[in-house]
Amino acid sequence: MVNGLFYSCLFLIWGMLLYHMFLMLGSVFHYLQGKKLIKKWKKVKLRSLPTVSVLVPAHNEEVVIEDTIKAMLKLRYPKDKLEIIIINDNSSDGTGAIADRYARRYPFLKVLHTRPPHAGKGKSGALNQGYNMSSGEIVVVYDADNTPEPDAVTYLVMGLVNDQKAGAMVGKFRVINAHQSLLTRFINIETITFQWLAQAGRWFWFKLSTIPGTNFAIRRSILEELGGWDEKALSEDTELSIRVYNLGYHIRFFPAAITWEQEPETWRVWWKQRTRWARGNQYVIAKYIFSFMKLKRKRVFLDLFYFLFTYFLFLFSVLVSDVIFVMNFAFDFNLAIGPVSLALLVLAFLLYVTEVLVALSIERGQLTVKNALIVMLMYFTYSQVWIALVVYSLYLETKRVLLKQESKWYKTERYKKAS
Repeated sequence: MVNGLFYSCLFLIWGMLLYHMFLMLGSVFHYLQGKKLIKKWKKVKLRSLPTVSVLVPAHNEEVVIEDTIKAMLKLRYPKDKLEIIIINDNSSDGTGAIADRYARRYPFLKVLHTRPPHAGKGKSGALNQGYNMSSGEIVVVYDADNTPEPDAVTYLVMGLVNDQKAGAMVGKFRVINAHQSLLTRFINIETITFQWLAQAGRWFWFKLSTIPGTNFAIRRSILEELGGWDEKALSEDTELSIRVYNLGYHIRFFPAAITWEQEPETWRVWWKQRTRWARGNQYVIAKYIFSFMKLKRKRVFLDLFYFLFTYFLFLFSVLVSDVIFVMNFAFDFNLAIGPVSLALLVLAFLLYVTEVLVALSIERGQLTVKNALIVMLMYFTYSQVWIALVVYSLYLETKRVLLKQESKWYKTERYKKAS
């Protein structure tokens, strides 16, 4: 029985690794096609550019908000078609004062000051208030620590104009403080791999992608139909993605639109941020997995199953196989760990490294000897800590549901930006 359980876990782990390799192959094809697509879309003469509202929710973002506003002012989009709304969500620092100072100088920059009781409760609530104030045909969202490249919004709009079946257009984000510490180097590699593997690969094979928390554009008509963001969701982006697909639209990954964002520089901040992300995705799984038959677009189940596999089945397989392997030294389970099973463990590690290195090769300047060594270190450190984090977040989310607790939003701490 123990042998069967052990090998079942290995089978599930390998299934996940092979699926990721399949996605990685799709991401390479997506990358090669992307250059041709940009040239094709640029040739399309836009008769009338749509109006755009850029929403920037900000709660106590005094450290970074000025750099973010400066980046917004440099966006190369017709200013008579653009409005930028800084949502000062009940900040107790100088966020609002900084935003007001720029708003007095630039008429297309507006500031919304939220106040209790409907304020400071999370990103979804702030976005809903900003959306209600906005008027653009297309709504673009950026986090308060983001510095989008000048053409980022233009590319997002270009995608929606040229692809009428797209309900939302998703850009790419890069880590601005990637060289700050070993942790930020880990995160840099993680974000590059995730975007090319889970976003580009899923889009190429299944026409599926997930709205991230930043650097995306969505049609106003869709937000109106959906009633805005779910204010109970800690992972409002994933939850919104499911509802957009259910309306019959798709979400397209378009990496030409690039923004630079700040990532946690300490493990404490990382742990709190990623716990919120994990709990948010677990909330989405619980919300939709049991009502799957009610979803109009059954293809969404591929995404739900991916999250279910990542946060439950894959996690269970890794934990159980590790426990059995370790306990076998103390209690003789007659575990048949022969050359084949050991070879599978070694090959799993090599496959993991290969997948990440392929992703890094797509980004200019990222496939280096130093990063290759960091990738190997990630497998034994960062990835293992992530497993512990998911277990912890699952405990918190289960406790919240059973005790009917209110979800609490954790705002990621910021640091003074590097150039």
